Amino acid sequence: MKRIESRLNTASAEFRANAAHNRRLAAELKEKQRAARHERPARDLERLSAQNKMTVRERLELLLDPGTPFLELSTLAACEAYGGEVPSAACVTGIGIVSGREVLVNAGDPSVKGGAWYPLTVKKTVRALDIAIENRLPVVHLCDSAGGFLPLQAELFADKYYAGRIFRNQCILSKMGVQQVAVVLGHCTAGGAYVPALSDYNVIVRGTGAIFLAGPPLVKAATGEENTVDELGGCDMHTSVSGTADYPAGSEEEAIAIARDIVAQFKRPQKTPIEWQAPEDPYYDPSELYGILPQDIKQQFDMKEVIARLVDGSRFHEYQPNYGKTLVCGYAHLWGYKIGILANNGVLFNDSALKGAHFIELCNQNRVPILFLQNITGFMVGREYERRGITKDGAKMIMAVACSEVPKFTVMCHGSFGAGNYGMSGRAFDSRFLFSWPQSQISVMGAEQAANTLADVKIRQLQRQGRQLTQAEIDAIREPVLAEFRRKQSAYWSTSEIWDDGILDPVDTRNALGIALSAALNTPFADPRYGIFRM
Repeated sequence: MKRIESRLNTASAEFRANAAHNRRLAAELKEKQRAARHERPARDLERLSAQNKMTVRERLELLLDPGTPFLELSTLAACEAYGGEVPSAACVTGIGIVSGREVLVNAGDPSVKGGAWYPLTVKKTVRALDIAIENRLPVVHLCDSAGGFLPLQAELFADKYYAGRIFRNQCILSKMGVQQVAVVLGHCTAGGAYVPALSDYNVIVRGTGAIFLAGPPLVKAATGEENTVDELGGCDMHTSVSGTADYPAGSEEEAIAIARDIVAQFKRPQKTPIEWQAPEDPYYDPSELYGILPQDIKQQFDMKEVIARLVDGSRFHEYQPNYGKTLVCGYAHLWGYKIGILANNGVLFNDSALKGAHFIELCNQNRVPILFLQNITGFMVGREYERRGITKDGAKMIMAVACSEVPKFTVMCHGSFGAGNYGMSGRAFDSRFLFSWPQSQISVMGAEQAANTLADVKIRQLQRQGRQLTQAEIDAIREPVLAEFRRKQSAYWSTSEIWDDGILDPVDTRNALGIALSAALNTPFADPRYGIFRM
């Protein structure tokens, strides 16, 4: 593979202005992440201390192998929901190393509303367990939850992907032979009692841990029976009478040590073999990504400059370099693993859509994982392109993406609009992991286009009624739409709603993808099989 020849002028005024802008965005991201991870009201921290409980971050520090990376997922989930009072959606999920094994961690955060499950807590947990299923990752549950947040029960209980899906996913993991260990550090009440009960192993802390379908107040209200917490569902009862729990522990430290020892007994998975070579740092400095990304979401840039700062040695074998030039396709290595890359250099035309579909087929045939780097306004529209079959050719690319069997990974680098999001493996198309960059935006169309479209519809409607709108009236239609689109197409809205697996500082992307690739290789690749391509 040849090294990409960068044409970036790092001394230009544009580069310096972009770099300053994007460094500021990265600093803002890190501050938001810090606050979500560590800022809590003093009364909540004092309550934990009085109960001899650690914070969720202290628990993670004891659980994970020292000096190993932890790929935290959806750190800023719920950052724009519930008045900002449920940081990280009241739980921490991610991929880390425990006793030398890759595991998925699912940890309740008792410093946020007692660890109560909000709708986005459930969504984040379900997504984490989906990742465990897709990548055959053992799971460590750190359980400490006040149960479902009852005022919002209608949004977290009954539907297919609500709380029941957590327990369904645990059952599927067990069926697959993927092991789980639960550490009961606080109360596991009602449905939450099934998290340890459905795990292969569980550890419970004496004095603070408890498992029961109904706590003492509800039992008394329902049956008149009076019980203490320990009598109803405490450590000694469950480890010596009911058998619901396996290992008693005298403290959180001991419980986590037992969990680490259990994970040490897990069989190491056989990784799916793909082409690999010794990793090599990019030839070009990844920090130059800050100067590449434009401040204006509508401004184009050369995605090959991004690729050059992500992949090993900045080397890239480009496929069909002279055809369908608005879609860059080719092979590279990332942390030693061979990958195929599809990256947008403009709108998707007929030729670029066909090129993309063909390249996805090649990656599947050769068992090469695929990375999608999104900066896409959509597929080209207009009479000429419809006559050429742009809808048909776009459908071919979407078919190839949907039916791809090799692991897919997506990074929303800049814009992600319309059906272009689908063709570039957006959330609906089962990428193993999907990450955003801080300045990225996603919506069905750009804010200006949406506002103009709605204003035009309204103007035509009123014209048919014989009315003419003044510019002020047109602006009054456009401005609320603009404001709402801009708010809801931002990366922070996306990550709050868990439309991605987290926002990354661009310079951290290579490492995050390396962890994701390694995890994905726990699952064998199926043979490629496609649906109908409309010819």
